[in-house]
Amino acid sequence: MTDPAEAARRPELAVLSAMAHGGGEQGARIAAAVLPAIRELDEETARFYGDLVLNSLNEAARRALEAMMKGYEYQSEFAKKYVALGRDQGRREGERAVLLRLLRARFGELPEAAIARVEGAEIAAIEQWAERVLSAKTLAEVLDEPS
Repeated sequence: MTDPAEAARRPELAVLSAMAHGGGEQGARIAAAVLPAIRELDEETARFYGDLVLNSLNEAARRALEAMMKGYEYQSEFAKKYVALGRDQGRREGERAVLLRLLRARFGELPEAAIARVEGAEIAAIEQWAERVLSAKTLAEVLDEPS
């Protein structure tokens, strides 16, 4: 199924088409028709169907689909939500990684408990600790641990 209008009318059949034929020559065209259709479904179903479709594509179809999507700005709130979540998660992971690098540079090898504390911390704590890392004399001063 490569017709977006038909995929929108019959999204479950479109998903089955992608699962059956996504690994073939038409895989990218099928996915390009199916993915916009399923984003109109409820969030959980859309996520599940999207995963099935993308998992059904061969590597060439995935690359072709990615090339089609290059520079594309998502229109649906569904897609925008997950792009924002991904960016936020990436930012938090990046800030944690930078803080751990700074702590290692300043205090040497870190205890596992300190690493776990940083990895599990909220972003506000990460930001506070990053501000303290250059002026603190000990790791405990940075992480508010009793010395």
